[in-house]
Amino acid sequence: MIPFGLKLLSVVLVLLLGFTYHRVDGLCSVQHCTNSTRCLLSKDRMNCKCATGYYGDQCDKDSEIRVVCGKNYLIIGAKEDFFKYHNVPLESLHLANKSCRARGVVIGGESYYVARISKDQYATCGGKPLQKNFTHITYSLSLLSDPQVTGNIIRNPVIKMDYSCVYPYIRRISLPFPVVPFSSEAVMRVDELDAKIQMMLYKDQSYSVAYSGAPTIELRDKVYVEVTVTEPADFFLLRINECWATQSSQPKEGSFHTLLLNGCVDDQTVSFHNTSAGESGRNGESPTIRYSFDMFRFTGESHSLYLHCTVQLCEPDDYKSCTPNCNSITKREAVKGDPTNQGLLTYGPIMIEMPDRPHSSILMAVVVPVAAVWIVGFFLIILITVAKAGSRRLTQVELHSQ
Repeated sequence: MIPFGLKLLSVVLVLLLGFTYHRVDGLCSVQHCTNSTRCLLSKDRMNCKCATGYYGDQCDKDSEIRVVCGKNYLIIGAKEDFFKYHNVPLESLHLANKSCRARGVVIGGESYYVARISKDQYATCGGKPLQKNFTHITYSLSLLSDPQVTGNIIRNPVIKMDYSCVYPYIRRISLPFPVVPFSSEAVMRVDELDAKIQMMLYKDQSYSVAYSGAPTIELRDKVYVEVTVTEPADFFLLRINECWATQSSQPKEGSFHTLLLNGCVDDQTVSFHNTSAGESGRNGESPTIRYSFDMFRFTGESHSLYLHCTVQLCEPDDYKSCTPNCNSITKREAVKGDPTNQGLLTYGPIMIEMPDRPHSSILMAVVVPVAAVWIVGFFLIILITVAKAGSRRLTQVELHSQ
C-alpha cells in the first residue's frame, strides 16, 4: 500500500494538480468503435485508437490514469489490467531515466502500476526543462515502456504517458539573506522561482534621485524610503511588516527605534506616499511602497544609523490579508506576519549631519554676557581707583594751600 487511498488520491488530484495532461496510444477494434468519446477513428476509418484513459477492443474499459501533483512529489499511475492488456510487464515501465522505475501498489482493493518521484529527483529522472511564466511553473515527465522484443521483431506497442504538473507561484516568498548596504536589490530563489526586491533612499519627495552612497541627512529633515518588487514587475503585492532603526548594522543588536510595527505606523512622523497618480499609498496594496520619517539620532555618541525592514510578498488575490488593519491596537496585534514568510532588508549607514552653528550660538550666548560683566567690572574698578587717587591729590593740595 502507498500512503494514500483512492478517495484521497482523487481529492489531492483536484486540489493540488492545477493542470495535467497525458496521452496513451492504445489498440481497439474498428467494428466496435461506435462511441466517439472513447474510441477515435482515423480519417480513412480504417484504423482506430482508444481515447485517453480507455482501453479494450471496444474501448469500454477505464484505465483510471491518476496524476497527483503534491507539494514535494509527483505521481502517475494506472490500473495493472491496462498494462496487461497491452502486454507491458511492470519491470519494463520507467521514466525517461530508466533507473526511475514504476512499482506495483494496491489502492482501494485495485492493483496499480505507479511511478512516484520527489521534486528533488525531477532532473535526475529525466524531467523536461521547466516551463515558467509570471504566474505558474510546469513540470513535465513521461512514463515509458521498453519495447517487447521477440526474436528480431517487435509486435506490441510501446506505452508512453506524457504528464505535467502546473504549480502556481508560491503565495509568499522570503529573502534568504539580508541585503548588502547600498546594493539593496536581492535575488530570491524559491522552488525554481526568482523574484527581486530592493530598498532605496531618495533625496526628496519626488522619488526621482536615489542616494548612490551613504547619505548624510540633518536632524528633522525628511528621509524618503522606497521598497519595491522589481521582478516580476506588477504581479506581486508588497507588504512591509516592520521597520526599525539601529546604531549597529546588526538588526538585533544595541539601541533601536521602531518606525512601522505589524504594518502600521509606530512613529508619529511616518507617512505613506502615493507611488504615482491613481495608485494607492497604503501598505500592502501595490508592488511599491513609499514612506517617509523625520531624521533623528540615538543618544549615544554614534552619528549614524541603519534602517531594517521585514517584508512579504502576496498574490493579487491575497489583497485583504496583505493589507494591515491599523484601526485599533487589538487589530494591529492580530496582523503579525509569520516570521518564516518574511524577508529582511537592511540599508545603511545613514549619516546624521551635525552642524557647528548651534554650538557656536550657545557659546556666544553664554560667554559674551559673562565677558561683558568682567569687562564692565574691570572698568568700574579702574574708575573707582582713579576717583580715589584724584580725591587724595585734591585733599593734599588743599592742606598745602592752608
